[in-house]
Amino acid sequence: MLLNCDLGESFGSWKMGEDALAMPHIDLANIACGFHGGDPLVMQRTLALAKEHKVTVGAHPSYPDRQGFGRRSMALSHDELLTDIHYQIAALSGMAQVQGLNIEYVKPHGALYNDMMRDDAVLNTVLDAISTYPSELKLMMLATTHSHEHRVLAQAKGVELLLEAFADRRYTDAGNLTPRSQQGSVLNKQQMLSQVHSLVNQGVVITDTGKTLPLEADTLCVHGDNLAGIAAIKEIRALCMP
Repeated sequence: MLLNCDLGESFGSWKMGEDALAMPHIDLANIACGFHGGDPLVMQRTLALAKEHKVTVGAHPSYPDRQGFGRRSMALSHDELLTDIHYQIAALSGMAQVQGLNIEYVKPHGALYNDMMRDDAVLNTVLDAISTYPSELKLMMLATTHSHEHRVLAQAKGVELLLEAFADRRYTDAGNLTPRSQQGSVLNKQQMLSQVHSLVNQGVVITDTGKTLPLEADTLCVHGDNLAGIAAIKEIRALCMP
Protein backbone atom coordinates (compact mmCIF):
# COMPACT_ATOMS: atom_id res chain seq x y z
CA MET A 1 0.00 0.00 0.00
CA LEU A 2 1.30 3.45 -0.92
CA LEU A 3 2.19 5.78 1.95
CA ASN A 4 1.23 9.46 1.76
CA CYS A 5 2.26 12.29 4.07
CA ASP A 6 1.38 16.00 4.45
CA LEU A 7 4.59 17.99 3.94
CA GLY A 8 5.88 21.47 3.16
CA GLU A 9 3.78 23.08 5.89
CA SER A 10 6.54 25.23 7.39
CA PHE A 11 6.36 28.99 6.85
CA GLY A 12 9.12 31.57 7.22
CA SER A 13 10.99 30.89 10.46
CA TRP A 14 8.21 28.59 11.73
CA LYS A 15 9.00 24.90 11.25
CA MET A 16 6.33 22.22 10.94
CA GLY A 17 7.27 18.56 10.59
CA GLU A 18 10.40 16.57 9.80
CA ASP A 19 10.07 16.63 6.02
CA ALA A 20 13.64 15.63 5.17
CA LEU A 21 13.41 12.59 7.46
CA ALA A 22 9.96 11.52 6.26
CA MET A 23 10.49 11.83 2.51
CA PRO A 24 12.75 8.76 2.03
CA HIS A 25 10.06 6.45 3.45
CA ILE A 26 6.91 7.57 1.59
CA ASP A 27 5.44 7.26 -1.91
CA LEU A 28 3.21 10.34 -2.13
CA ALA A 29 3.98 13.85 -0.83
CA ASN A 30 0.98 16.13 -0.20
CA ILE A 31 2.64 19.54 -0.41
CA ALA A 32 1.06 22.66 1.10
CA CYS A 33 0.32 25.45 -1.37
CA GLY A 34 0.61 28.56 0.83
CA PHE A 35 -2.95 29.01 2.13
CA HIS A 36 -2.52 27.13 5.44
CA GLY A 37 1.22 26.53 5.44
CA GLY A 38 4.15 26.66 3.10
CA ASP A 39 5.77 29.55 1.25
CA PRO A 40 7.70 29.70 -2.05
CA LEU A 41 11.03 28.70 -0.51
CA VAL A 42 9.47 25.87 1.49
CA MET A 43 7.67 24.65 -1.64
CA GLN A 44 10.94 24.71 -3.59
CA ARG A 45 12.83 22.77 -0.93
CA THR A 46 10.05 20.20 -0.44
CA LEU A 47 9.74 19.62 -4.18
CA ALA A 48 13.53 19.16 -4.37
CA LEU A 49 13.33 16.52 -1.63
CA ALA A 50 10.54 14.73 -3.49
CA LYS A 51 12.59 14.76 -6.69
CA GLU A 52 15.67 13.44 -4.88
CA HIS A 53 13.74 10.51 -3.40
CA LYS A 54 11.54 9.89 -6.48
CA VAL A 55 8.33 10.60 -4.53
CA THR A 56 5.10 11.41 -6.41
CA VAL A 57 3.88 14.96 -5.73
CA GLY A 58 0.35 16.14 -4.98
CA ALA A 59 -1.14 19.53 -4.15
CA HIS A 60 -2.46 20.01 -0.60
CA PRO A 61 -4.81 23.03 -0.86
CA SER A 62 -6.90 24.47 1.97
CA TYR A 63 -9.28 27.23 2.81
CA PRO A 64 -7.48 30.63 2.90
CA ASP A 65 -6.81 30.34 6.63
CA ARG A 66 -3.12 30.65 7.48
CA GLN A 67 -3.84 31.89 11.01
CA GLY A 68 -5.96 28.83 11.74
CA PHE A 69 -3.71 26.42 9.82
CA GLY A 70 -6.65 25.61 7.55
CA ARG A 71 -8.56 23.93 10.35
CA ARG A 72 -11.57 26.29 10.30
CA SER A 73 -14.49 25.85 7.92
CA MET A 74 -15.31 28.81 5.69
CA ALA A 75 -18.57 29.58 3.91
CA LEU A 76 -17.19 30.26 0.44
CA SER A 77 -19.26 30.38 -2.72
CA HIS A 78 -18.75 27.74 -5.40
CA ASP A 79 -16.72 30.13 -7.54
CA GLU A 80 -14.62 31.40 -4.62
CA LEU A 81 -13.65 27.90 -3.52
CA LEU A 82 -13.09 26.68 -7.07
CA THR A 83 -10.72 29.54 -7.90
CA ASP A 84 -8.94 29.26 -4.54
CA ILE A 85 -8.20 25.62 -5.35
CA HIS A 86 -7.09 26.49 -8.90
CA TYR A 87 -4.79 29.20 -7.54
CA GLN A 88 -3.10 26.82 -5.11
CA ILE A 89 -2.69 23.98 -7.60
CA ALA A 90 -1.24 26.42 -10.13
CA ALA A 91 1.27 27.79 -7.61
CA LEU A 92 2.63 24.36 -6.70
CA SER A 93 2.43 23.10 -10.28
CA GLY A 94 4.47 26.03 -11.54
CA MET A 95 7.09 25.55 -8.84
CA ALA A 96 7.20 21.83 -9.66
CA GLN A 97 7.69 22.42 -13.39
CA VAL A 98 10.78 24.52 -12.63
CA GLN A 99 12.30 21.32 -11.23
CA GLY A 100 11.01 19.07 -13.99
CA LEU A 101 8.20 17.62 -11.88
CA ASN A 102 4.45 17.31 -12.45
CA ILE A 103 1.59 17.37 -9.94
CA GLU A 104 -0.27 14.06 -10.06
CA TYR A 105 -3.14 14.51 -7.59
CA VAL A 106 -4.91 16.80 -5.12
CA LYS A 107 -5.54 16.12 -1.43
CA PRO A 108 -7.48 18.89 0.36
CA HIS A 109 -6.24 19.86 3.81
CA GLY A 110 -7.89 20.15 7.21
CA ALA A 111 -11.37 21.65 7.33
CA LEU A 112 -11.68 21.56 3.54
CA TYR A 113 -11.02 17.80 3.56
CA ASN A 114 -13.54 17.24 6.37
CA ASP A 115 -16.16 19.46 4.71
CA MET A 116 -15.66 17.63 1.40
CA MET A 117 -16.41 14.33 3.13
CA ARG A 118 -19.61 15.53 4.84
CA ASP A 119 -21.03 18.05 2.36
CA ASP A 120 -21.81 17.02 -1.23
CA ALA A 121 -21.78 20.65 -2.37
CA VAL A 122 -18.17 21.06 -1.22
CA LEU A 123 -17.20 17.73 -2.76
CA ASN A 124 -18.75 18.73 -6.07
CA THR A 125 -16.86 22.03 -6.03
CA VAL A 126 -13.58 20.25 -5.35
CA LEU A 127 -14.28 17.83 -8.20
CA ASP A 128 -15.21 20.72 -10.48
CA ALA A 129 -11.94 22.45 -9.66
CA ILE A 130 -9.93 19.33 -10.48
CA SER A 131 -11.87 18.43 -13.63
CA THR A 132 -11.52 21.95 -15.06
CA TYR A 133 -7.82 22.31 -14.27
CA PRO A 134 -5.81 21.97 -17.52
CA SER A 135 -3.96 18.80 -16.57
CA GLU A 136 -5.12 15.36 -15.48
CA LEU A 137 -5.23 15.16 -11.69
CA LYS A 138 -6.60 12.59 -9.26
CA LEU A 139 -8.45 13.41 -6.03
CA MET A 140 -7.35 11.81 -2.77
CA MET A 141 -10.20 11.33 -0.31
CA LEU A 142 -11.18 9.15 2.61
CA ALA A 143 -12.15 5.53 1.91
CA THR A 144 -15.58 4.98 3.50
CA THR A 145 -18.64 2.78 3.06
CA HIS A 146 -19.74 5.34 0.43
CA SER A 147 -16.63 4.97 -1.72
CA HIS A 148 -18.54 3.37 -4.59
CA GLU A 149 -20.89 6.38 -4.82
CA HIS A 150 -17.90 8.71 -4.62
CA ARG A 151 -16.21 6.87 -7.49
CA VAL A 152 -19.36 7.11 -9.62
CA LEU A 153 -19.65 10.86 -8.92
CA ALA A 154 -15.98 11.45 -9.69
CA GLN A 155 -16.09 9.38 -12.88
CA ALA A 156 -19.03 11.45 -14.12
CA LYS A 157 -16.73 14.48 -13.89
CA GLY A 158 -13.77 12.66 -15.42
CA VAL A 159 -11.78 12.46 -12.17
CA GLU A 160 -10.04 9.36 -10.82
CA LEU A 161 -9.94 8.84 -7.05
CA LEU A 162 -7.16 7.79 -4.71
CA LEU A 163 -8.89 6.38 -1.63
CA GLU A 164 -6.96 6.73 1.60
CA ALA A 165 -7.04 5.17 5.02
CA PHE A 166 -5.44 6.49 8.20
CA ALA A 167 -2.89 4.50 10.15
CA ASP A 168 -3.47 6.12 13.55
CA ARG A 169 -7.18 6.97 13.64
CA ARG A 170 -10.13 5.00 14.98
CA TYR A 171 -13.03 4.44 12.56
CA THR A 172 -16.80 4.57 12.96
CA ASP A 173 -19.06 1.85 11.55
CA ALA A 174 -19.67 4.09 8.50
CA GLY A 175 -15.97 4.22 7.75
CA ASN A 176 -15.57 7.80 8.91
CA LEU A 177 -12.85 8.92 11.29
CA THR A 178 -13.93 9.04 14.94
CA PRO A 179 -13.97 12.71 16.06
CA ARG A 180 -10.81 13.74 17.90
CA SER A 181 -13.02 14.96 20.76
CA GLN A 182 -13.98 11.34 21.43
CA GLN A 183 -11.78 9.28 23.75
CA GLY A 184 -9.72 6.71 21.89
CA SER A 185 -10.02 8.44 18.51
CA VAL A 186 -6.23 8.47 18.07
CA LEU A 187 -4.61 5.04 18.29
CA ASN A 188 -1.52 4.31 20.33
CA LYS A 189 1.50 2.81 18.58
CA GLN A 190 0.58 -0.84 19.14
CA GLN A 191 -3.02 -0.24 18.00
CA MET A 192 -1.80 1.70 14.97
CA LEU A 193 0.55 -1.07 13.82
CA SER A 194 -2.20 -3.64 14.34
CA GLN A 195 -4.60 -1.55 12.22
CA VAL A 196 -2.01 -1.18 9.45
CA HIS A 197 -1.44 -4.96 9.47
CA SER A 198 -5.19 -5.55 9.13
CA LEU A 199 -5.53 -3.02 6.32
CA VAL A 200 -2.58 -4.38 4.35
CA ASN A 201 -3.32 -8.08 4.79
CA GLN A 202 -7.12 -8.28 5.13
CA GLY A 203 -8.34 -4.93 3.84
CA VAL A 204 -10.30 -4.28 7.06
CA VAL A 205 -10.30 -2.14 10.19
CA ILE A 206 -11.94 -2.68 13.57
CA THR A 207 -14.41 0.14 14.30
CA ASP A 208 -15.09 1.95 17.56
CA THR A 209 -17.93 -0.50 18.27
CA GLY A 210 -15.76 -3.55 17.58
CA LYS A 211 -17.13 -4.36 14.13
CA THR A 212 -14.93 -5.54 11.27
CA LEU A 213 -15.24 -3.03 8.43
CA PRO A 214 -13.90 -3.69 4.91
CA LEU A 215 -12.14 -0.64 3.45
CA GLU A 216 -11.02 -0.27 -0.15
CA ALA A 217 -7.93 1.91 0.21
CA ASP A 218 -5.20 2.76 -2.29
CA THR A 219 -2.97 4.67 0.12
CA LEU A 220 -2.28 5.05 3.81
CA CYS A 221 -1.83 8.44 5.48
CA VAL A 222 1.15 8.71 7.84
CA HIS A 223 2.53 11.66 9.82
CA GLY A 224 6.05 13.02 10.04
CA ASP A 225 5.41 15.71 12.65
CA ASN A 226 8.22 14.63 14.98
CA LEU A 227 10.92 12.00 15.50
CA ALA A 228 8.43 9.55 17.01
CA GLY A 229 6.32 9.94 13.88
CA ILE A 230 9.32 9.22 11.66
CA ALA A 231 10.08 6.05 13.62
CA ALA A 232 6.45 4.99 13.18
CA ILE A 233 6.60 5.62 9.41
CA LYS A 234 9.60 3.28 9.18
CA GLU A 235 7.70 0.51 10.98
CA ILE A 236 4.60 1.07 8.85
CA ARG A 237 6.78 0.99 5.71
CA ALA A 238 8.08 -2.42 6.74
CA LEU A 239 4.51 -3.74 7.18
CA CYS A 240 3.52 -2.44 3.73
CA MET A 241 6.44 -3.99 1.88
CA PRO A 242 5.46 -6.99 -0.30
